Amino acid sequence: MTASPLLQAPGAVSGEGLDAGVAAHYGDPMREQRLLAEGLAVVDLSHRGVVTVSGPDRLSWLHTLTSQQLTDLPPRTSAESLVLTPKGHVEHALHVVDDGERTWLSLEPGTSSDLAAWLDSMRFMLRVEVEDVSDRYAVLGECVDREGVEGEPPTWLDPWPRVVGDTATYGPQPEEHPGRDRRWREVIVPVEEMTAAVGDRELAGTWAAEALRVAAWRPRLGADTDHRTIAHELDWLRTAVHLHKGCYRGQETIARVHNLGRPPRRIAFLHLDGSGHVLPDAGAEIRLGEKVVGRITSRARHHEDGPIALAVLKRNTDAEADLLVDGDIAAAQTQIVAR
Repeated sequence: MTASPLLQAPGAVSGEGLDAGVAAHYGDPMREQRLLAEGLAVVDLSHRGVVTVSGPDRLSWLHTLTSQQLTDLPPRTSAESLVLTPKGHVEHALHVVDDGERTWLSLEPGTSSDLAAWLDSMRFMLRVEVEDVSDRYAVLGECVDREGVEGEPPTWLDPWPRVVGDTATYGPQPEEHPGRDRRWREVIVPVEEMTAAVGDRELAGTWAAEALRVAAWRPRLGADTDHRTIAHELDWLRTAVHLHKGCYRGQETIARVHNLGRPPRRIAFLHLDGSGHVLPDAGAEIRLGEKVVGRITSRARHHEDGPIALAVLKRNTDAEADLLVDGDIAAAQTQIVAR
């Protein structure tokens, strides 16, 4: 992908890995994170892919292919959905919004061409057209008041509303915390209008966005997933899977694990000991005693909570146990997915 024009902003430092091509920060990551949480900054997510589906059959067709209930999705209403492999492993994570004429799919960097090609191969005789428009449209991210913002442009609102506030009350009781509850919003704009869309607001880098994501227990394809990941392990059943819809690719695994068993692994939120002033690498081993029970998948330094992480653990790992990361970093876990 080509580098974002916002990398020319003062202080911009380019990201790496999944977030290459956009700014990791603009010189002061903690200040950027505070401004982002308060709704005063915008994150450049123009490295995300954008795919459009047009035609009168678009929503009913996407409904048959993905994990979410999309038939008759109202205009300007967003949803989260997954594309699964035939065996039920997570292949694509989609942010979906329909504008009344076409459906917009925002997805992880580097995945849009594969998704567009697969969708195109599944059109058959249906009245749909698929187009990868990642080179013409860009995604911007921000925190907004819980009600969000309606109208132009196409906007995706995180279905799990809490992105700031007390992390101890996120997933299990998302409606009970009366504090600062904002929602994560992604806006799709033409590339040439990115600067105008930012306006006079501050820019925040992806480090800031990742810290809020980890604090909100929100999984990310490519960071918290691998080739074996199923939706149950990462709590995507809460936001991205409709358990009572008809058949779609991978649906058998969704139903079987939900009704008859437990996922082999589970995501957990970790508070890390910050006395060493160093964050563990993604992929760092997690031990309970002498036994390796999982690995760090995402980690960040939060402006209020300090060093935090998401981890994928073996299902039967004691949910009350303190863990060790990378041999010597103490970690207290908060259970997200039931064992």
